[in-house]
Amino acid sequence: MVFNIKDSEHRSVKTEFPRKTVKWENVWIPMKDGAKLAATIWIPEDAEKSPVPAILEYLPYRKDDFTAIRDSARHPYFAGHGYASIRVDIRGTGNSDGILLDEYTEQEHTDALEIFDWIEKQSWSTGAVGMIGKSWGGFNGLQVAAHQHPALKTVISLCSTDDRYADDVHYRGGNILASDMLWWASTMFAYNARPQDPEVVGESWRDNWIDRIENTPPFVEEWMSHQTRDDYWKHGSICENYADVDIPVLAVSGWQDGYTDAVFRLLENLPGESRGIIGPWAHEFPEVAIPEPTIGFLQECVRWWDQWLKGLDTGVKEEPKLTTWIQDSVKPAVSYDERPGKWVADKGWPSENITLEAWYVTPGALLEHAPSSSEILVPSVQEHGFYAGTYCPFGQPGDLPADQRLENGKAVVFHSEPIEKDEEYLGHPYFHMKFSSNKENAFVAVRLSDKAPTGESTLISWGMLNLNHLNSHENPENLVPGEIYEATVKLDSLGQQIPKDHRLEVAISPTYWPQAWPSPEPVELTLYTGEKTFIEMPRRTPSEEDQKAGHFSRPETAPVMEREILREEERTQEIVHDPIGQSWTLNDYSDEGKRRLPANGLEYGSINRNRYVIEEGRPQSAKVECEWELTVGRGKWQTKLETYSSMTSDESNFYLKNEIAAYENNKLVAEKNWNKTIPRVYN
Repeated sequence: MVFNIKDSEHRSVKTEFPRKTVKWENVWIPMKDGAKLAATIWIPEDAEKSPVPAILEYLPYRKDDFTAIRDSARHPYFAGHGYASIRVDIRGTGNSDGILLDEYTEQEHTDALEIFDWIEKQSWSTGAVGMIGKSWGGFNGLQVAAHQHPALKTVISLCSTDDRYADDVHYRGGNILASDMLWWASTMFAYNARPQDPEVVGESWRDNWIDRIENTPPFVEEWMSHQTRDDYWKHGSICENYADVDIPVLAVSGWQDGYTDAVFRLLENLPGESRGIIGPWAHEFPEVAIPEPTIGFLQECVRWWDQWLKGLDTGVKEEPKLTTWIQDSVKPAVSYDERPGKWVADKGWPSENITLEAWYVTPGALLEHAPSSSEILVPSVQEHGFYAGTYCPFGQPGDLPADQRLENGKAVVFHSEPIEKDEEYLGHPYFHMKFSSNKENAFVAVRLSDKAPTGESTLISWGMLNLNHLNSHENPENLVPGEIYEATVKLDSLGQQIPKDHRLEVAISPTYWPQAWPSPEPVELTLYTGEKTFIEMPRRTPSEEDQKAGHFSRPETAPVMEREILREEERTQEIVHDPIGQSWTLNDYSDEGKRRLPANGLEYGSINRNRYVIEEGRPQSAKVECEWELTVGRGKWQTKLETYSSMTSDESNFYLKNEIAAYENNKLVAEKNWNKTIPRVYN
């Protein structure tokens, strides 16, 4: 997970602002239980005389080192436009007191509300607060908004979700997201164990460090203990009651992000003044994201803040509900610097510009009319899915899906006739199917691709469904082998042009490794063609509203803080096929480099290795291994953490292993192992 500011000729650095600012470092915000949260505040230097609204970014990612570079580009920018821009380390992270026990806990929410109380009491504060955040900070912005603190007037939420079970890195369609379940847990397992800064907290840092290592749990154990949509996942999922969020939200994402779908749901269900922007981007802020085009997102933020925190009429109320980048068709590549296309606008969502078109499945083909009934067998190929790309790209090389011809021999594939004219699609495709299974436990994965006349297949959407969850994610049921069912698989949203003479391509499989953890036994599905088995595409008709789209300014940031590169970044991926051992392995290596910040002398670096293994015909051979090496230090004070996490299964159970070792100046100071067996629950 790289938090970096991309150097780009398309981004300008702004040094002159309406108000001169000052940076307050190591500000302590007291909690009612005696704990202190560490904050940095950028604020107009005359705020005591002319009070300002506050903007809060509230994260577990360490403001003084790991996010310091990216924070320096944004928070001073907001402060220069008349805001107190506040960056707080969540309890148990960075220099804040305590231990972080899980994602999005009630304690995290309660602390945020107390931060609002503290802000309201400050002499420089007008009492109005906004929240901004990407990913974790986007999540907790929505969640905290649901508590309806009167000081919180609006939220800008990027790359986030309203549904912690159905649309996050743990489960998708009721399936364990094997690519990310352990990886993300292993990431936080390592991140949470980093020490506080002795120059900030004093001699207590070492005892606090050992306490965090000993008592911060591997989150994966809790996540895997809740394989259905129970109260654990409903907590923090604002989709349980959208009415709890009664303030305007600006929801932002990109087509390469893992959280694009939430923008559509939020616009459909949140207060009418909410707005959405979807660009071509990966999991990153739109002023620095790839692929291009980037936008002047910080200017958009200031317009949003000025409207809702200062009461100025900036025109955001009159703008389209949803602004999206419709991507032109391109040939498949594992990374793109740019995605050609155009901005379009919809004044509402659901949009009156969308009509649904059906393409019916028949052996080998997609038809515009329902065919006669026939049966199509869909067998298991365990190594299907290695060319899917990463679930949530950050814009690193190798993140995106390769040519899907590499996958198509391992699935059952259907093609339309060549498209007669250019078409545009916006929203969710749905795959409806009439089917049976030869096993009690099964899932289905559906890939949708743009097939060029020259043969290349570019993945444009996909989805999967745990077929034991047909009726409910809360109360799954065994399938009856041979019994005929009907199911609907909701594919990821897309904004995509399909040119004349290209074809739509649909691929079906009961396996998708390493995206989905495999079923306990090899599965064979049977599709029954006819009126019940088809893909539904959201075709978009251009509208006059499109003329209002895309009038964004050139990207700007504040000057990025100085940093020294001690070790360059490196990323490699390889897929290894052992035909003798009949195994397939994805090796994913990411050295995120090492930096030194002259402003405070801190050095930090990280290396991550991940390995996904499966054997042909043996779903119980699936194994994920994740390793991290993290360093934090200054001068003669140097710390290092090494972690190892693994996940395997058999027919009845999952097996989790987590190990950590902590070093100070190359001397081992703490180590601990966790082993956990968790029963399979319809997965």
